[in-house]
Amino acid sequence: MGLAEARAETGEESRQASALLAVEGVTIRFGGVTALEDVSFAVAPGAICGLIGPNGAGKTTLFNCISRLYEPHAGGIVFDGRPLARVSRHAMAALGIARTFQNVALFATLTTRDNVRVGAHALARGGFLANALALPFTAREGRRIAERADELIEEFGLGAVADRPVGELPFGVRKRVELARALAIGPKLLLLDEPAAGLNHEEVDSLADEIRAIRDRRGVSVLLVEHHMNLVMRVSDQVVALEFGRVIADGTPEAVRCDPEVVRAYLGSAA
Repeated sequence: MGLAEARAETGEESRQASALLAVEGVTIRFGGVTALEDVSFAVAPGAICGLIGPNGAGKTTLFNCISRLYEPHAGGIVFDGRPLARVSRHAMAALGIARTFQNVALFATLTTRDNVRVGAHALARGGFLANALALPFTAREGRRIAERADELIEEFGLGAVADRPVGELPFGVRKRVELARALAIGPKLLLLDEPAAGLNHEEVDSLADEIRAIRDRRGVSVLLVEHHMNLVMRVSDQVVALEFGRVIADGTPEAVRCDPEVVRAYLGSAA
């Protein structure tokens, strides 16, 4: 190994070690299809990282690996110094990872307020028995959850629809409700799965401002999968591009936008 390669490898190891999220050589196969192949990148604390790539590039598969819905066949993922392979799926929220979905996953018949409270309940200590016995700490937790939900409703401008069933709300408003619910656990990492899907131009502009504001207010890291390139390039500090399950670029938005491999993947020709 030459000196330049050694320095590059040392720099990469240093970045992985200091990262909040480190994806390390992740490979996953479905039958004979390799969905991800030796994928590695790191997201720093407080950074916004956009994950881009053509359809079928492996973006959602990677999200599902981070969420512990899929188990990689090789490699691993480390979050805040802890290998996720050692964390049970139901403990992900308590660990500090929250996720939204491309298709808004809310309880349509529940109110906005109750949907946000559901998010906060992920951190509640009381179980079925404690609540059935009406132990004193469950009442305190209930008040804390209610207060947390009210704060988020105010923060996201949802007061006017707080007591309306979310199934009656416009799609863009439901997206804000889902964001508020995800943040109810006070995560260190927020996974946004195509947050701009179904939004109009004005709503996309507002979303871009909101993602930046969430990071600035809370110091939370954000990893987003998104096809809306203008949104990704506007809000991201770092962009990772995938094609056919492999990382083809990783860097600043400006560098990735001009990368010949990225241009070829999207436009079908060399830069």
